[in-house]
Amino acid sequence: MNPTLRRFGGLGLTTALALGLVACGTDDSGVDGDAAPADGTFPIEMESALGTAEIPERPERVVTLGQGSAETSIALGVVPVGIESYEWGADDTGYLPWIHEAVTESGEELPEQFAGAADIDFEAIIELAPDVILAPWSGITQEDFDILNDIAPTVAYPDLPWSTDWDQQIEIIGEALGKPEEATGLVTEIEDTFEQAAADHPEFADLSFSYVYTDGPGTLGVFLPDEQRVAMVRGLGLEVDPIVETFPETEGTDSALIGLENADQLSDSDLIFTFYSDPESRAEIEEQELYAAIPAIEDGAVVASEDNAFVTASSLINPLTVPWTIDRYVPLIEEAAAEIDD
Repeated sequence: MNPTLRRFGGLGLTTALALGLVACGTDDSGVDGDAAPADGTFPIEMESALGTAEIPERPERVVTLGQGSAETSIALGVVPVGIESYEWGADDTGYLPWIHEAVTESGEELPEQFAGAADIDFEAIIELAPDVILAPWSGITQEDFDILNDIAPTVAYPDLPWSTDWDQQIEIIGEALGKPEEATGLVTEIEDTFEQAAADHPEFADLSFSYVYTDGPGTLGVFLPDEQRVAMVRGLGLEVDPIVETFPETEGTDSALIGLENADQLSDSDLIFTFYSDPESRAEIEEQELYAAIPAIEDGAVVASEDNAFVTASSLINPLTVPWTIDRYVPLIEEAAAEIDD
């Protein structure tokens, strides 16, 4: 089973995908930087919600858990020796394609992959002899942390599982690797990439959208504006339908379960963004009368992909996924916008 789905064993397939791929919150707290020098010198101590990582010297052998940390480490010039596997979004190489491309282009050796999520392969991590374990955007438990921190200094999330903002995650990893200035540069680069993409497509500024998900027939959820896959679309210049701002968050998910009976509240969204786990579930969802009656759905003004790699990449904001996703997003948006019924 996809590790993401195991994190949400009691949920339906699509909800697990929706909330597991990115459960990004809007918390502004960070790993305690007061104890760490700003110039990247060591030793440093980094506090997290689960405990302290005492990093004696600049790490060379890095292991990552969760999502996004491997990409940021690679972008900072430190290819991890081991990463949590993610088969659901992998291509025929067995790796997430943007990770495979970046490491191959760098000429470095591809990381070893090991089981993560609820079934962390601790023995595999021990064999990798890491200097540091990065898990600031993950769902590791206190028990996991205690074991991992005995293996190597482990940097967990600052507040809640899966609740670290994308820029905060980059800054945390930069601090742990002794590259805080480079990390700040990556954040700026991502922001500049979005700004340029929006400038290249001024027509997107006139489009409003809602990003929805379902947990099977009869259900409907909407991702809130700061959730990462929504932020990815906003970065291209589109505007979130104002109605979304009025929906109360379902605790800890950065989304709102509004119910299919409230589908008509999305009537002013020019575009609907979503994804489906497979063609069969897509057909089942789209056959529902209330769902099909959403104007954007009825018009076919829908941006949806069944490509697992794209669904994964478009759900994660980091130095590798943003350029990889934008190149693929633009034609999908243009195609959907052409279907809007004026």
